[in-house]
Amino acid sequence: MIARLASRLRRFGRDRRGSASVEFVILAPFLIGFIVFAIELGMLSLRAAMLERGLDIAVRNVRLGTGTAPGHDEIKQIVCDNASVIADCDANLRLEMIPTDLRNFSTLNGAPDCTDASEPSKPVRNFIPGGQNQLMLLRVCLKYSPLFPEAMLGDALIKDSSGDVALTTVSAFVQEPI
Repeated sequence: MIARLASRLRRFGRDRRGSASVEFVILAPFLIGFIVFAIELGMLSLRAAMLERGLDIAVRNVRLGTGTAPGHDEIKQIVCDNASVIADCDANLRLEMIPTDLRNFSTLNGAPDCTDASEPSKPVRNFIPGGQNQLMLLRVCLKYSPLFPEAMLGDALIKDSSGDVALTTVSAFVQEPI
């Protein structure tokens, strides 16, 4: 009985069939995890770049405009029009804008004003259109759902109660006089 078991174990140890399958089973989860991480990071970077681009174009339009104070909806629409890869931009984007003075500099509040799908709609926290030759700080907050919310990078991102992640960018500009 023991000799027969030892013989079968030796034969099993010498058999090379299926060795590639064992390597694949060991390495495949790491490779798939790396691919999922790379896709999520790529989409995060693309959203951030497009949000930054949309804000830059909106600020340029406002800065070089006719001197009229732009409204919240106008700036939001310009940002959304120029951030092409962001899905449902109008519903997931919030703006904050405050005037500030270089000699008595005050920044935006530390926590960005973002939408939250689990809360009822709330008014904009801070949006004060400035006057001519006034330094303005503008912050945009975008909420989005990660592609893979429970995998690697998606799990490491800070999410709100509805599972969305906040992406923010800030810009400063001075409105040109008429």
